[in-house]
Amino acid sequence: MRFKVFKNTVLLFVLVVISCAGKGSSETLKNEQTDEILKQVQDDKSIVVGANRTEVYLPLLKGKRVGVVANQTSVIFKETKDIRLEKREKGEEMTDYIHLVDSLLALNIEIKKVFSPEHGFRGTADAGENVKDGIDVKTQLPIFSLHGKHKKPTAEQLEDLDIMIFDIQDVGVRFYTYISTLHYVMEACVENNVKLLILDRPNPNGNYIDGPTLEKEHSSFLGMHTIPLVHGMTIGEYAKMINGEGWLKDNAKCDITVVEMQHYNHENTYSLPIRPSPNLPNDQSITLYPSLGLFEGTNINAGRGTEFQFQRYGAPFLDASHYTFTYTPQPNFGSKYPKHKDVLCYGEDLSEIKAERHFTLKYVIDAYTNATDKSKVFNTANFTKHAGTEKLQEHIESGMSEEAIKATWKDDLEAFKAIRVKYLIYD
Repeated sequence: MRFKVFKNTVLLFVLVVISCAGKGSSETLKNEQTDEILKQVQDDKSIVVGANRTEVYLPLLKGKRVGVVANQTSVIFKETKDIRLEKREKGEEMTDYIHLVDSLLALNIEIKKVFSPEHGFRGTADAGENVKDGIDVKTQLPIFSLHGKHKKPTAEQLEDLDIMIFDIQDVGVRFYTYISTLHYVMEACVENNVKLLILDRPNPNGNYIDGPTLEKEHSSFLGMHTIPLVHGMTIGEYAKMINGEGWLKDNAKCDITVVEMQHYNHENTYSLPIRPSPNLPNDQSITLYPSLGLFEGTNINAGRGTEFQFQRYGAPFLDASHYTFTYTPQPNFGSKYPKHKDVLCYGEDLSEIKAERHFTLKYVIDAYTNATDKSKVFNTANFTKHAGTEKLQEHIESGMSEEAIKATWKDDLEAFKAIRVKYLIYD
């Protein structure tokens, strides 16, 4: 069983249930359901993320001037399973993680500044929204945006640093821009003789490789390298590939150290404890994101402006006789200007389906097939940036089946897999 809520939500739910059970309300949840939830939490906790392996990387930071590329996912999990269970029994607050920056400052590591990717240091900005430089209210550290005027740290910003830390939770999709930020950080570190320490984290979509491979002429911040849409690598593995394949400017090689995870493999299911960006609120959305993310390059809404982001899709020009589900996007957290704001959309609700860990074109094909005005579906230039090729839109418009379309990129996937295996850290 894979839950559609994040682990911290599960923990709170278990705490409430156990607390109620002590008051004679054990009927609220069956014992086997409680056991299943606890097992899921324990299974997740068995994976030790790079940030938690302080004994490995603290010696590399002592006496160094440090910069950190981080966001709201850059945390250290503080409590063991035993402590968590004990706290539940006592009804105590679950304070089960601490931000990496706060932890390092408490350990007297000299952090000079923070760099924030898309969505910002605290992870509240809309997708694509420019993030401004500023000062972190809690730590008073200067924050430099890598999703605004500069997508690459400047020489001036790095001149007083000895080492940079990169610790961001990715979701394994080419157009999810954190791997583009990784590229630019690596490039800047090379140019300014700064070492890069990467604290690795699981890829929740790391069990497969699929989708069209990016064509060089369609490179952008939504895809910088000739990789499939779903690449099946962790951030640490991907950094090794960037170096090994000579993708940095002038074929440069960044001096990287990857702090590896423990007990992780690519078949693991991993429930992210913190949403990696505002519009990926739970496991369901993260599992569906590789497939529904293609709607970002169309005029079809993918749940932005609702509480079910990347768990539904719709538009006012989809056929109302085919789609019985409707919703109206409204501005909300992470989506100030959703597509079709205040307009009734016809579409499909996927929030309750069993989302399979694979990539599919069926939703995009279905929406195009059942559009009352097909000319309204594609925002062609943006769709090409997301797909990495013009061919995918052409194939969908021509009426090709999903099976036939996937056959066209089979050789590219096999070629990528042969390259990928050279850089894998985990089974």
